[in-house]
This record gives sequence, C-alpha cells and structure tokens, in this order.
Amino acid sequence: MTFLGIDIGTSSVKAVLVDERGAIAGQASHPLTVSRPHSFWSEQEPDNWWHAAQAAVLSLDDEARKQVRAIDLSGQMHGATLLGADDKPLRPAILWNDGRCAAECADIETEVPQSRSITGNIAKPRFTAPKLAWVRKHEPELFAKVETVLLPKDYVRLWCCQSNGNSSPIGAMRPNPSSAQATRFSHSAKAAERASLNV
Repeated sequence: MTFLGIDIGTSSVKAVLVDERGAIAGQASHPLTVSRPHSFWSEQEPDNWWHAAQAAVLSLDDEARKQVRAIDLSGQMHGATLLGADDKPLRPAILWNDGRCAAECADIETEVPQSRSITGNIAKPRFTAPKLAWVRKHEPELFAKVETVLLPKDYVRLWCCQSNGNSSPIGAMRPNPSSAQATRFSHSAKAAERASLNV
C-alpha cells in the first residue's frame, strides 16, 4: 500500500510515494516555466500544472503506483486561477510572486478600513483578492466571465476529480481552510463580513 503526494510548486511539480510507515517509495519531478511579460508580472498556464503532474506521477515506478490508496496535494499559495463556466482557464494564472496589484492593495486598505480585522491580513500583492481587483479594473470583459477562482493545487484537484471530461463535484473546488485564509477572502471569525470587501 502506498500514498501519493503531489506538490504544485512554482518551478516544478513534485510527486512522492510513501508507504504506510511513511518511508519514501519513490519520487519524481517535472519542471515548470514562469512567464514575465511585463515588469512585476509572474504568470503560468494552469494546464501546464496538470501536464507536469501527470509527467511526474508517470515517472514513478509502475508497480508502486498500482498500490496507491490515497492522493493529497500541496502547492504554491495565493495564485489566482480564473475559470469560466466551462471550468477552463480564462487567462494565465497570476502567481503568488506577481507584484502588479500594489495600487489595488492601497485601494482595498482605503475603501475598506476594517479589512485587516476581517481577513487577519494586510492587503499585499501576493494575496489573491487584490489580484482579482486588478483583473476587474484592467480586464473587465474577462472578469465578467469569471465563474470560479482556484488556487493552483485546487486546479489540479479539479482535473483529478473529473471523469470523461465532465465537470467535477463542487467539493473538488473547495480549498482547505488554511488555503482559503491565504486568499485574503476568508476569516473564520468574520465570515459573514467577507462580502463587504466587494472584490
């Protein structure tokens, strides 16, 4: 019996197999590239995460893979993966290390003075919410098509849960609480006030 871990990193996707005692039974990785079309920008094509995950996993020993009983995912935080109604990406994902939305961070702090107490965080460009504010301001037609926003590892989870090209259950798109907190959209003690951020 083995368990598969997949980490969606910024520079590569890593896969590891461990046995029931936690001993490593195999590991592999597949590289990723980052696009920087403008100063402060950092983007990746979401489908490249899925292709790299497949490549890394298929590099593991065939017999060990047949023994997998559970899969878990980890990955880079804060990235904004914007999906349309068909669960397909609308644009390259804006990564955690993208700095284009400094002005939107200042706007959030000014327009919603209580935002720090709501979210437990200062508005910084690395968080997901200011990235969406940037898209709303600079790419309004695209923003109007956004149905779902996922973190990178949750986009891979979506693909893992699809079958025959059909949309996955909504549960596949729910981040865990610590990931949700990192978006700057969530605060467990103030969940009812999230809507006041208006982004």
